[in-house]
Amino acid sequence: MGGSMDDPATEHDEATEHDQITEHDEATEQDEATEHDEATEQDEATEHDEATEQDEATEQDEVGERDAEAIALDELDTAFADTVRQIGASIGALYLLDPDERVLRLELLSGASTEMAAPWARVALASPAPVADAARQDRLVWVGSQEELAHSYPRSALALPYPLALAAAPVTGRRRWGALLLMWPPHRPVYMTGRERRYIQASCRRLAHVLEERVERGGRPAGGGAPRAVPVAADHDSAGPTMAAADFVERLPGGSCSLDLEGRFTYLSAGACELLGREAGQLLGTRPWQSLRWLDDPTYEDRYRAAVLSREPVAFTACRPPDTWLDLHLYPDASGISVRIVPSGTPPPPAPAPRRSSRSVTPSRVGQLYHLMHLAAALTEVVGVQDVIDLIADQIMPAFGAQGLVLSAADAGRLRITGYRGYDRRTIERLDALPLDTSFTPAGRAVGSGIPAFFANPEEMRRTYPEAPMVSGKQAWAFLPLVISGRPVGCWILSYDRPHDFPAAERAVLTSLAGLIAHALDRARLYDTKHELAQGLQQTLLPRTLPPVPGLRVAARYLPTTRGMEVGGDFYDLLRLGDTAAAAVIGDVQGHNVAAAALMGQVRTGVHAHTTVGTPPDQVLAATNRLVADLSPDLFTSCLYARLDLARGRATMASAGHPPPLLRLPDGTTRPVDVRPGPLLGIDPDVVFPLTEIPLTPGLTLLLYTDGLVETPGVDIDDSLARLADHFAQADVHDLEALIDDLLRKEGSTGQRSDDIALLVLHVAEDS
Repeated sequence: MGGSMDDPATEHDEATEHDQITEHDEATEQDEATEHDEATEQDEATEHDEATEQDEATEQDEVGERDAEAIALDELDTAFADTVRQIGASIGALYLLDPDERVLRLELLSGASTEMAAPWARVALASPAPVADAARQDRLVWVGSQEELAHSYPRSALALPYPLALAAAPVTGRRRWGALLLMWPPHRPVYMTGRERRYIQASCRRLAHVLEERVERGGRPAGGGAPRAVPVAADHDSAGPTMAAADFVERLPGGSCSLDLEGRFTYLSAGACELLGREAGQLLGTRPWQSLRWLDDPTYEDRYRAAVLSREPVAFTACRPPDTWLDLHLYPDASGISVRIVPSGTPPPPAPAPRRSSRSVTPSRVGQLYHLMHLAAALTEVVGVQDVIDLIADQIMPAFGAQGLVLSAADAGRLRITGYRGYDRRTIERLDALPLDTSFTPAGRAVGSGIPAFFANPEEMRRTYPEAPMVSGKQAWAFLPLVISGRPVGCWILSYDRPHDFPAAERAVLTSLAGLIAHALDRARLYDTKHELAQGLQQTLLPRTLPPVPGLRVAARYLPTTRGMEVGGDFYDLLRLGDTAAAAVIGDVQGHNVAAAALMGQVRTGVHAHTTVGTPPDQVLAATNRLVADLSPDLFTSCLYARLDLARGRATMASAGHPPPLLRLPDGTTRPVDVRPGPLLGIDPDVVFPLTEIPLTPGLTLLLYTDGLVETPGVDIDDSLARLADHFAQADVHDLEALIDDLLRKEGSTGQRSDDIALLVLHVAEDS
């Protein structure tokens, strides 16, 4: 019989087949899952590898940037160190201009400690100092002796009262970077050889090249932080000879020790430790006037400073309490100072030298004294109120370790804040314009009484002024009234982020400085008032805008002198005479004061009054000349008047002793216009002014200027005109404002100026 569907054998075979199929499906799914997991792991690994590569690339870029930064700084350090070593200078300093080109900042220093150079870490470009003169005037400054320094730079001599010679040279390449300062001991010749001069100038060009390459790579010119000390002397071999030298020193009578240029002990013989009364471990790495209290005297520190700066041996005698007198002989070189200590043959005084009191007293350090001498001289030279504020903030605050400054002026019974540092704006708004009798702050009472107030911590403040809220977060204050001849002019506040004791010596110094600041602030406020008046007068006398003239593009610029009140007698103007003509005028009244500016306004008004359509330039100048002669101002006035007839293509000019304009043709050919000048205005009322006529070619450019642009002390005027013509020929005439900027930069007129400058540029359009 055949089997049926319900046959057990058949069911078994079917079950077996089903199980096999199920196992195969599960195996297939497992394989697919495994493949999926492997693929996922591979993708994740690939992503991880790519992320790792990207992180490594980013890290490599960052390392590369850091390496490039370090390489650039190393190149600058090397170039600087090579210069100082090769020229044989004992001290070198590289100053770089801040971005605003108002301050020279000490970047690199060799041969002295950065602490010692702190008073000269920032030098105003306008200050009367060798390094500032070198950068400002683009010339090498040589001072062969201390006597010459005192004669030429009395302020610098006050801060450097040591025998020395120095040179300051500009570091200039494609732009002005700063200046290099070099100093020598006094035993070198008082003159500089031509070879030395050429080497210094070549070295400065090398430094400028390094700085320019640094900027081209996208970096900053230099570190931009605190001054960096650069070693110049070659390292000495410290192998076997060192022990032999130590044995040699130990065999000598007396004691020997060594100081680095920072003034720290680097070596002490056993004899030195015995004479000084301390173990070597207690002294190494410290400064003598810090670890040996009996040497904590400004006189002794000054001897060390004299040895470092002059590189000359120095000797002095000191008493180790109670009655041990020691002779100390200092022998300096480029790497530090060797000190020989021997018992003094001088008998002790009748009474032993008293020990210092154990109470906490901050000694009057020589470094601080030099700060104060430097600041006292600097305060006599500040000009405006902002200059006073900057000087206090940049030099006085660091000298006393303060973190906050407020300078207030007494005005109509209130204290109005004129400047501050170390405070947020909201706090200053709460303190500004408080009445003098306020209990909100001790400033008003200090001004009213003329008595300084010192608070070492917030508790002292609360005891005296319980109503004064602690709005600033400061922890110590000095309120110093600014009083002149019994008249209060304001208050100077120094504050600290932590409690600060004010020893008697420090209070006396701060009080003395307050008197100097009071006079400086009073002068500065008077100057600012006069300056605002003069600037207002200047702006009202010069044209606000130049009228549009069809077929003519014009641009003008006035730069006042950077000395005095920044007001003078230079002027320019453009008068429209119908649709196809215009008159251009430029002039210069002698002097830089309000009288010169007032006469300039009268001359400009006279030119306006006598300018009409068709009036030739000689008649306009003649009429203006009679007006000036009638005024009898006792001031000379030059003037150039040009009538531009665009329809006829002619320009007619007359000059009253004014520099000739420069003419640039469309092909770039540039030359001065041969204008026959007449005498200055106001000398002879009946003088006749010659006329000069030139063609107005389309594309022609005329440059009218005053003598402040071309007159340089010691340079022939013809050479200056030739240089200006060359720069004018190379300038781009498509943007006249940029052309003026380019001319001023190339002529070196964007920095310090002793004369006003006025420029008027006229370009005849090609399609006119």
